Amino acid sequence: MSLFGQDRSFLHALPAADRRSLLAEGARRVYEPGEVMIRERDTSAYVLALLSGWSVVSVGTERGSRLILALRGAGEVVGDLAAVDRGPRSASVTALGTVEAVAVSGDRFRRFLAARPHATALIMRQLATRLRSADVERRALASETVLQRLAARLVELAERAGRRADGGTVLELPLPQHDLAAAIGATREAVAKALRLLREQDVVRTANRTVVVLDMPVLLLLAQGRARPGGNPADESPPGV
Repeated sequence: MSLFGQDRSFLHALPAADRRSLLAEGARRVYEPGEVMIRERDTSAYVLALLSGWSVVSVGTERGSRLILALRGAGEVVGDLAAVDRGPRSASVTALGTVEAVAVSGDRFRRFLAARPHATALIMRQLATRLRSADVERRALASETVLQRLAARLVELAERAGRRADGGTVLELPLPQHDLAAAIGATREAVAKALRLLREQDVVRTANRTVVVLDMPVLLLLAQGRARPGGNPADESPPGV
């Protein structure tokens, strides 16, 4: 399960000339924290090429909550699926902080791809990676505990967006508890319980919108289902947590 895209983003994988050509096709936009950049089920077809900041990709559920599918940052493009297949938006994209992007119309984006087979191949590989990630996510939701899924998310956030400080790794993308819950398909109460277990065993430290990973080896074992707070590496995570 992964919140992040490929190690090398679409824009960074393009030759410099092609990257400039794509950005020249659109108009710059700035989104404020919490602003919806793309709305699920909308029929718009523009693509956003992200220049700075982080955004959250999410879908609504039948229970009225939301499930966070991914985090997208600088160098990535969002909205490409609707631009390619001309169908309704499959997810919403919301600015996590201030986000700067270039909006390219669906028609111009399709023309850009048609003239550059290598760019089309990059988009297809991106879509395939996201599909595989979705399959892994469904399997995790069906077979892993809340504690295991939370540990895996925290490990990923620490590895991809963390900095060493305060005797541990500070997560540079401070997601509130309700977003952490939405990122693992759990309730906020279940995430609060799991975080309390991690705090009690000095695996993490939390404050307002801040998480510091103190013991990465134990967190990794928890993510793999090979340990539980206060237990042996071979122990399983507590039922229902």
